[in-house]
Amino acid sequence: MKADIISIGDELLKGHRVNTNAPYIAKALGTIGIPVERIVTCSDDTESIWHALVSSLQDADIVLVTGGLGPTRDDRTRKAVQDLLGRGLVFWPDAYERIAGIFRLRGRELTEEMRDQAMVIEGSVPVANTKGTAPGMIIDCGQRFGNHHLVLMPGVPVEMEAMTTLTVIPYFAPMSGSFIRHTPVMTMGIGESMLAGMINEVEDSMPAHTTLSYLPHAAGVRLMVSTTGRDRDEVDAENRGVVDAIVSRAGDYIYATSDASLEEVVVRLLVERGLTVAVAESCTGGLVSSRITDVPGSSECFLQGEVTYSNAAKESLLGVGRATIEAYGAVSEQVALEMARGCLERSGADIAVATTGIAGPGGGSADKPVGMLCLAVASKQADGAVREEVSTLQHFGDRSQNKARFSEAALRALLERLRKTASVVTRDP
Repeated sequence: MKADIISIGDELLKGHRVNTNAPYIAKALGTIGIPVERIVTCSDDTESIWHALVSSLQDADIVLVTGGLGPTRDDRTRKAVQDLLGRGLVFWPDAYERIAGIFRLRGRELTEEMRDQAMVIEGSVPVANTKGTAPGMIIDCGQRFGNHHLVLMPGVPVEMEAMTTLTVIPYFAPMSGSFIRHTPVMTMGIGESMLAGMINEVEDSMPAHTTLSYLPHAAGVRLMVSTTGRDRDEVDAENRGVVDAIVSRAGDYIYATSDASLEEVVVRLLVERGLTVAVAESCTGGLVSSRITDVPGSSECFLQGEVTYSNAAKESLLGVGRATIEAYGAVSEQVALEMARGCLERSGADIAVATTGIAGPGGGSADKPVGMLCLAVASKQADGAVREEVSTLQHFGDRSQNKARFSEAALRALLERLRKTASVVTRDP
């Protein structure tokens, strides 16, 4: 089986909203072995919807539509489907009772327009809306369209997600007869071309039913290994074989073979090894600390974060020498080292990371251009000594992009330090 997704809404085409529904549905369908071949976005115009439906229903076994089921005049999906299939509407009492209950709780009178929400296309399997008012529908489109199925759901993400999880996926799972295994391979500090060169032999020898996709992100590439088949064990084994082959060739650049973020991996390793971390930030403005503390359980390892944006703050809070700043400038490896050293000493953490750089758009120079980052890591050794590492990196982006990449580089430096476990004090539980 194969599926198309149609997302309806002028707001999507005008750029006022990002289409998050299609990725959610595609991922959910993948869990039951149904690949998505096409994602279409069309306007609220009835004719546009009609043409999109005809095009998809001719090829796809399942066409999933989101948007255009509400009570306002720009909600035209149901009418377009009625015209296409030549079907009327029938009243669904369960939907009406739910809508009426919602209105009673809000102290509002149920209008005729809202009562119309309880009407579903004849011959459809109604899909309860547990998060809103407009019900969804699963429709067998008949011989004209090869008995392909049409699924109508609201465009509101929370409503669509509940319908997909509770009704749509269980409905189609028995029809699939196949399995899909998607395994992400998360890399850091490497570009597409270099990575492709490292794993080209893996790609050349991949089984027929496995594909590899390259998805670049701020500081590396996210690979997706996808395998399809009818036997779950064979699919899993084939997929794992390709993933293992990639890891064997590019393992130094890989931090996870799951959807885990870099900060999640860093926190997990810190907690597993009984280590604590502190952060000193200038150019990242607290972003590194924020990303770490976004991870549940980070309180077990994160001690503190200092945002020392000014030179005075670097001196008073971290003990950076004024002479160092005057001699080398706030954005320098020397200052980054003193920031990390001061953060380590004053926090009592096992590891400290420090960032100082130029996010832009102004503030750069020929010697220190916009996008320059000085990054230092200081960590306690088993013999009581302190190991210090510092580097200068150059990024190219706008202010927000540079800050994101700076924070990614800081987390990457922490992970690389944690991988050298022999040099880090590991406390007993």
